[in-house]
Amino acid sequence: MSQDLDTLAVNTIRVLSVDTVEKANSGHPGAPMGMAPAAHVLFSKMKFNPKDPEWPNRDRFVLSNGHAVALLYTMLHLTGYDLSMEDLKQFRQLGSKTPGHPEAHTPGIEVTTGPLGQGIANAVGLAIAQANVAATYNKPDFVVSDNYTYCFFGDGCMMEGISHEACSLAGHLKLGKLICFYDDNKVSIDGSTKQEFDEDVAKRLEAYGWEVIEVPNADTDTGAILAALERAKKTDDRPTCIKMHTTIGYGSQKQGTAGVHGSPLKPEDVAQLKQKWGFDPAKSFDVPEEVYRYYRGVAAAGAEAESRWQDNFARYSKKYPELAAEYARRQAGKLPEGWESVLPVYTAADPKVATRKLSGDAIAAIVAKVPEVIGGSADLTPSNNTRWAAARDFQPASSGLGDYSGRYIRYGVREHAMGAIMNGLSAYGLNFRPFAGTFLNFVSYAAGAVRLSALSGHPVVWVATHDSIGFGEDGPTHQPIETLAHFRAMPNLMVWRPADGNEVSAAYKTALESKNTPSIVCLTRQGLPELAGSSVEKAARGGYVVREASASTAGLVLVATGSEVSLAVDAAGLLEAEGIPTRVVSLPDFFTFDHQPAEYRKAVLPDGVPILSVEVLSTFGWGKYSHVHLGLDRFGASGKGPEIFKRFGFTAEGIAQKESRPCSSSRASRSFLL
Repeated sequence: MSQDLDTLAVNTIRVLSVDTVEKANSGHPGAPMGMAPAAHVLFSKMKFNPKDPEWPNRDRFVLSNGHAVALLYTMLHLTGYDLSMEDLKQFRQLGSKTPGHPEAHTPGIEVTTGPLGQGIANAVGLAIAQANVAATYNKPDFVVSDNYTYCFFGDGCMMEGISHEACSLAGHLKLGKLICFYDDNKVSIDGSTKQEFDEDVAKRLEAYGWEVIEVPNADTDTGAILAALERAKKTDDRPTCIKMHTTIGYGSQKQGTAGVHGSPLKPEDVAQLKQKWGFDPAKSFDVPEEVYRYYRGVAAAGAEAESRWQDNFARYSKKYPELAAEYARRQAGKLPEGWESVLPVYTAADPKVATRKLSGDAIAAIVAKVPEVIGGSADLTPSNNTRWAAARDFQPASSGLGDYSGRYIRYGVREHAMGAIMNGLSAYGLNFRPFAGTFLNFVSYAAGAVRLSALSGHPVVWVATHDSIGFGEDGPTHQPIETLAHFRAMPNLMVWRPADGNEVSAAYKTALESKNTPSIVCLTRQGLPELAGSSVEKAARGGYVVREASASTAGLVLVATGSEVSLAVDAAGLLEAEGIPTRVVSLPDFFTFDHQPAEYRKAVLPDGVPILSVEVLSTFGWGKYSHVHLGLDRFGASGKGPEIFKRFGFTAEGIAQKESRPCSSSRASRSFLL
């Protein structure tokens, strides 16, 4: 490519990004103008095929500073993805393919980003996935996976704590195919970053084990950016950051200031920069044909690369048919045939066991049958029971601790990054099904990543142990109270609180069968009995009758979750002795139950019968199902778990006392489930 065409392409990217923001009268033109040279160089060298955006060995790109999305839309349009000029003109408009921050439903966008720092953590997950695929399927004579993961990020991403967690882990794992571009423009919404952020990011990343390459003049020196990229690709034992010194809003009358960060340019400013770069100020969305021609060539090269890969995979399939069949099955998004048969099943004769232990047994059974399951823990492996006996750790081979074919990830105390990394693993494709463990209370540390799991449709699984005041001696700082109310309020999120082993198996069955809904599986530290009325099939509906009343018509329904279900069963016996026919309903997951047919829900929780909910957590949200609530609308206490349960009335006697008298007709007739 000639220097003249190189410059023309860069300025076309700038002008088209500016026009996109200008047409919407909303958005962020500054970062796209400053990062246009890097985008041009990178997309010229990336391996992708716009005609097949799901090609599994394509390079991945993540825009962590998602406010600069006009830049990404411009590149996707120029390189031939299904993003038309009209789509650019509909930027930030309702129902368009070009929303205000990157969303994965747009062709060519790998992950939904926007909240700063999430994207770079997603990129770490994508790089982990690639390393695992390569170690699992590559052979000395066949390369199935060798793609790179690229990421753009800015100062705001580096300020957010999640980026520290993710970059630290990436350095430890020596992810050599992760290459990130740091837009060091020293401007944030508040103005100059001198006001709040003057640390040496390069030294921080080097301390994490990254290679850092500086480009002093990334506004115009595309040759230096290209040289840095080529050097980074030669480094295979650590991730690389290309630190680019750029000018936000380069070319604008407000360049280098916060005034160009998040507002469209003034018309006279747009006119002067177009004139300065040789464009007609009277025209908008104008792309020179030679620029289109160049990027069509980039796309054609990517299509040719895919064609060679397909031929290579056909030969691979003949020599390694079992591995190829497994790869193809995963690519199709299908689980192994009959995988659910390995899920443990229990009877009431089985002993009391903590559901965290039962979860560990389920995981061990699943990973032996489902190779796309990959998991870990936030430095709580022995407490979460997330590591199975035959597990190999995902570690660089040079560490002596494992290798990249390992499926167990030591996340360290990094819950927020762990959640975003799981999203990246899921986004990679090949049906990766990530899970990760921590205490339920500390899933709140990762709420931002959980929200993006639900928003993006990543069916990741949180193994959330120590689910209540039953945690005991560690006290209220560790005991979740409001956590489930928060996550149950989140759209598209299953929040399971199983009461026994069959319900644990049901939670994992539903989680793995889900295509686009994440799960939090909340588990006890204390032992629970196996329920006589439970089964995997019944629990998989999210709610069911676990104990029927002695009479044909119940006088009372107790509805509970987790450790309180067995207490409710015992309380029902006491109430029956007092002449109150009592049904007990287990409701392990609101989301799944709410998606059952109305007739089924009404049959389980009927109208005209008083209903008492029992859960040793906040009562917020239970009004949807019950008339009266026995819950905990205060923080817990430090002490032995059984003593704390007794203190707050969570015993069979306490439940029976709560609702041992007849309910008024007005309360009993309340229609609550619509």
